[in-house]
Amino acid sequence: METLQEVIDGVPNISGSEQALGRTLSAHSSAPVFFDGGEPFAGVSAACAIALHMHQPLIPTGGTDLHTAALISNLQYMFEHPDVGDNHNAAVFRWCYARMGEFIPQLIAEGASPRVMLEYSGTLLHGLIQMGAGDVIDSLRQITNDHRYRHAVEWLGCPWGHAVAPSTPVQDYSLHVKAWRHHFGVLFGVEALDRVRGFSPSEMALPNQPDVAFEFVRTLVENGYDWVLVQEHTIEKPDGSGVERRHLPHRLVCTNSAGETASIVAIIKTQGSDTKLVAQMQPYYEAKGLGRLDLAGRSVPPLVTQIADGENGGVMMNEFPPKFLETVRESSGSATRLMNVTEYLEQLWAAGVVADDLPVVQPLFQHKIWQRMSPGDGPDRLATVIAELAAEDHRFNIDGGSWTNNISWVRGYDDVLVPMDRASVLFNERLLEPGVSVDDPRYRNALYHLLTAETSCYRYWGSGIWTDYGAEIARRAADIATNDF
Repeated sequence: METLQEVIDGVPNISGSEQALGRTLSAHSSAPVFFDGGEPFAGVSAACAIALHMHQPLIPTGGTDLHTAALISNLQYMFEHPDVGDNHNAAVFRWCYARMGEFIPQLIAEGASPRVMLEYSGTLLHGLIQMGAGDVIDSLRQITNDHRYRHAVEWLGCPWGHAVAPSTPVQDYSLHVKAWRHHFGVLFGVEALDRVRGFSPSEMALPNQPDVAFEFVRTLVENGYDWVLVQEHTIEKPDGSGVERRHLPHRLVCTNSAGETASIVAIIKTQGSDTKLVAQMQPYYEAKGLGRLDLAGRSVPPLVTQIADGENGGVMMNEFPPKFLETVRESSGSATRLMNVTEYLEQLWAAGVVADDLPVVQPLFQHKIWQRMSPGDGPDRLATVIAELAAEDHRFNIDGGSWTNNISWVRGYDDVLVPMDRASVLFNERLLEPGVSVDDPRYRNALYHLLTAETSCYRYWGSGIWTDYGAEIARRAADIATNDF
């Protein structure tokens, strides 16, 4: 494949190279990419998987005037302002983004069998390149592409701008998904992109409004994903009860008000103090106490799965490295293994299990909705039912679930959501609907600003400078979409 530019006219290469990247943008080969044959789960009684979520937003702080300041990585801002808040941790953060490039080769050289899943937002990847941290990208490239190490590392796809699915316009969320795959392919190559089979939603946010949830799953499937990570308390069984066998894969089935259905394999992340659990490798110790389970008449090991920020907090900065090294060394060759999810699923399929054998789940509260209407009744009936249920039960909502059940990503965010929605509408009207070429500089520039504006960081705090950042970037996106510059 030809070498592609990482940055074009100061903008990350997130669209326009579709032809060079080929079919892997929307599909992949059917051959296993991690399991190389033999007896599935040989010698394994239980397994665990850990994923590291890495993200830094882009913020308009490359200058003194908010309306003209360049967009730079928050990490760069931390380096430039070490006396503000916890910015003194900038160097540690930077090392956290690169350190798997040290740990994986070291452990494999020892004869151990490390496993880790990595999820890096597009804004983080671009910000690292923009600030001259190409060595971090190179470190990741080595463990991603070098045949000695790549079996140990599984990349997870995510929304390019760290957007939360329940409150991001569905057409924009699709743009995030496509942009991340495009950007990853540019940075790491087509063959590496072909091995990206799983998806990690930002903030573990799963839509539960039926029409939005359907579009979410359809978007993932249409963009080549085989499975998605979901939070335990954001899903339910079709009868409305909670999930029982949380350490086995499930099938997330989403039906919309028109009666259409989309499904994808769901891997359940259990509840708990995410960062502490991963930093102390709790999934491994939980797995050690488990044994094989019956699934469709076959004996298979359970998979204990967790994801956490890979850089935030003292436990991830300081406790995770020695604990990860210790756990990999102890687990290698034992009956309790570290195993990435796609590797696990490939062995599950090789053992004769098929997707239809998996228990079905759906987003939370959908049982209540389908008790009062039938798929095919249409969006107007759906809106009526949702209003009725919300009036009757204060716990019912369609804001979607996430890593915590006490934060809404919708209520109280008008200061930033209104400008974002305006930018979204203008991008759709001026660029998407007219069919402006995706390699047009104006399209790429507007897309970059729109996706950057939709990051969750600008809503998390509710008000203040961060919502000002989001509103300003959305303003720029709207101006670029409206004006030819």
